[in-house]
Amino acid sequence: MSPAALELRSGALRLALRPDLGGCIAGLWLDELPVMRSTEAALLASSRPSACYPLVPYSNRLGYRRFRWLGADHTTAPNFDDNPHSVHGVAWQRPWQVLSSTPDVAEIAYRHQPDEHWPFAFEARQRFVLTPAGLTVSLGFDNLAEHAQPVGLGWHPYFPKRQRSRLHIELAERWESDATGLPTRKVPQPGIDADVAHLAFDNCFEGWRGAARLRDEKLSLRLTSSLPYLVVFTPATRDYYCVEPVSHVSNAIHMTDPLAHGLRSVEPGAGTEAWMKLEVAAV
Repeated sequence: MSPAALELRSGALRLALRPDLGGCIAGLWLDELPVMRSTEAALLASSRPSACYPLVPYSNRLGYRRFRWLGADHTTAPNFDDNPHSVHGVAWQRPWQVLSSTPDVAEIAYRHQPDEHWPFAFEARQRFVLTPAGLTVSLGFDNLAEHAQPVGLGWHPYFPKRQRSRLHIELAERWESDATGLPTRKVPQPGIDADVAHLAFDNCFEGWRGAARLRDEKLSLRLTSSLPYLVVFTPATRDYYCVEPVSHVSNAIHMTDPLAHGLRSVEPGAGTEAWMKLEVAAV
């Protein structure tokens, strides 16, 4: 195991973390079966191919790497191949520090100083609690800047695509996107209940109710969160799919009323938080 890695165990579940690689989860296994897309911690070179990474201080795309906030114009730097937008915030590409760890609980933190990727200071903390039944991750955010700042939180879990991988999620609406991935309009979405192989989503969804249920021939998973939106990504040519709890619509900061689309305005010295829970059972 990498000296930078942490490993938690509880019952048949094993969780590998790489705080130094964006505070990411390297892998989650039930006995030897990957629950998420999983890589042994020592073999992971970056957070992008990990099992899950945090989305701080925004989810998905920030349109054309610029935004206006409280009357001032700001820019963000490229961080995702040749994408015209900045993607997934900054914390997933920065080293986090270990605050504490036990055999089944770990807490890590990242402190951000203003830079070309995000102009406001903040601190984020993740807490991982592993039980024999599943994993709970919480995310806390504190504004260390002198002014209110726009904040979005979330996680980007990847799940292995297996035979008969199936999604069941109660939803109300789907944001359609342009060719660059920015949302354009909201349309009705009467839930998702289908094999992943038959889906072609890369969308943000509203009206998420109950648990997102992920099932295949080996596992039954139940994903819940305090966050009200979901991004679902089901690429046909990949061996994974994603179900991402997030706090806001993608690119909400460019919408007429960002706070009405889930973005939060956090005052200096104040904070916000979120959690997600993944319950795991063998079929």
